[in-house]
Amino acid sequence: MLPVERQNRIKSLMQEREHMKISELSQELNVSEMTIHRDLKPLIDQEYVIKTFGGVTLSQHLQKSPPSQEVCVICQRDINERLAYRLILPNNQIEMACCAHCGLMRHRQLSGNVIQAICHDFLKHTTISAPDTWYVMDTSINIGCCQPQVLTFEQKNDAEKFIKGFGGQIYTFEEAVTAVHEKMDCPSCHQHE
Repeated sequence: MLPVERQNRIKSLMQEREHMKISELSQELNVSEMTIHRDLKPLIDQEYVIKTFGGVTLSQHLQKSPPSQEVCVICQRDINERLAYRLILPNNQIEMACCAHCGLMRHRQLSGNVIQAICHDFLKHTTISAPDTWYVMDTSINIGCCQPQVLTFEQKNDAEKFIKGFGGQIYTFEEAVTAVHEKMDCPSCHQHE
């Protein structure tokens, strides 16, 4: 099958399914994933499809149904923009986590492959760089997200004032990555309640 024929087949599959993984396209067309990536490049350039983590999505203007909301790369929960944690990876790929808890877990999984990570200040709702953020865990307040929950603050003094009222402990970025991982190994901590 010629590349043009495969691209037409990919277009047809995308019209039917709207979202597909690279591995699914590879199996469907009986070619390597590398061949699929090469076949997708012109379709991405034409904005026929949009590259996602591990796959592609039909461009929104071509979709029959309304676009689905983004989901967390770790726990598959819907993304709440107020709590979202974004990881910018090589090749301008962006992964979204529903909260700092999942963002820190994913950051640890990707080790050195994260170019930048951003989250939101819990009080001010401003965007902040994750490595420069102060993380608060074990507070009495429940934000209704993943456990153990992690709140993010741009200023250490804001985090200190917060724990005076709601309890908890303050961590630097490196400490928070380790603490979330250790708390997840604890039998009394539930991953995603």
